[in-house]
Amino acid sequence: MERFKKIYQQGTIDVIEIWLDTETGVQYVFHRNGNAAGFTPLLDKDGKPVVTP
Repeated sequence: MERFKKIYQQGTIDVIEIWLDTETGVQYVFHRNGNAAGFTPLLDKDGKPVVTP
């Protein structure tokens, strides 16, 4: 089983994806625009990581 699974994707040039860590349940946001990209935990309104049970 792969550890990370893409669960959402939006856009083609300005790309936003949500990835799920299947071991911890933590969701991550990936954003790419041209040559720049970033990958960070997805946070809820209280600043805590979003966790899928």
